[in-house]
Amino acid sequence: MPPAPNSAPAAIPIASAAEGALLLGRLAEAMASLLGVLEEETQLVRAGRISEIARIEPRKSDLARRYVADAGAVRANALYLARETPREFDDLRHRYEQFRAVVQINLAVLATAHAVSEGIIRGAAGELARKATPQTYGAGGRATAPGSNGCPPVAVSRRL
Repeated sequence: MPPAPNSAPAAIPIASAAEGALLLGRLAEAMASLLGVLEEETQLVRAGRISEIARIEPRKSDLARRYVADAGAVRANALYLARETPREFDDLRHRYEQFRAVVQINLAVLATAHAVSEGIIRGAAGELARKATPQTYGAGGRATAPGSNGCPPVAVSRRL
């Protein structure tokens, strides 16, 4: 059965220590480049310059693809790399810990921005619904119930 079109290609076994060192170097370079982009994205979100994130997104996606491909190759050859290139492998392991910390910070900042924006949208929608509710009493002396269709949908411009 042929592999699914979206599945990652199988990792090629490393044949020499030089190839292993080259692979580890490529992964370290991909991680360093991706770290730079993630730190830039984090700073933009913290500064509220959300519209500028779109310009770094293609570079971030490309670097993430490179990282995933090289990390998969390293994972598939981890025993060989640890045995044949112990210094480089250990150095990469330490870099990975730093990488993980920056990724965690980036994810926390993005999650916070998402929660804040969702809260703003929900608050605006609630306020619109409250204003759309009639403020009068009906014939029976009771407050009129809001309409069954609620309020119209809220549209948000991403060009701010």
